[in-house]
Amino acid sequence: MRKVLFILGQLTDGDVEWIARTGRRIDAGANETLIVMGKRIADVVIILDGQVEVAAGDRVLATLGRGEVLGEMSLIENQPASASVRTLGPATLLLVPVAAIRAKLSADTPFAARFYKAVALFLADRMRDMIGRQGDNAVRRLEDMDELDDEVLDVLHLAGQRFLAVLDTASRANPAGSAV
Repeated sequence: MRKVLFILGQLTDGDVEWIARTGRRIDAGANETLIVMGKRIADVVIILDGQVEVAAGDRVLATLGRGEVLGEMSLIENQPASASVRTLGPATLLLVPVAAIRAKLSADTPFAARFYKAVALFLADRMRDMIGRQGDNAVRRLEDMDELDDEVLDVLHLAGQRFLAVLDTASRANPAGSAV
């Protein structure tokens, strides 16, 4: 759930409500493809419940669950997906159209600043994680640290509350539809 905490921790309650109302909540079955490597994405995916597998060809890169966000790199870079994503079992997802996010980023400068900062914080954490897995013990992951960065700590509780708000708002505004 790390990614959603980074992102929602930087956004305002209004931003989070916009995301939840703009997105489309769906229930997906097992083995449903959400993102295809090499193809452009139509939606940024927030996993509300369930697990997905991220793979590049035959190589599994990660198994992700509740609270993870997928497709943010393709959104930022406007490039095809660098990996494929499929559900491992039943999953509830919030699909937020890339076109709507891009329009909001263009029209709402304060939202754009908060959104890009959130993505930058997450990507910095991901880079530290990748370096750490390469054997450099000097670079520690956030969850391995004894102390959290004050800025992250200040918004962590808000991020958790905002994720619960996304779940609630998405459920009310967009009852679960059929799979992707």
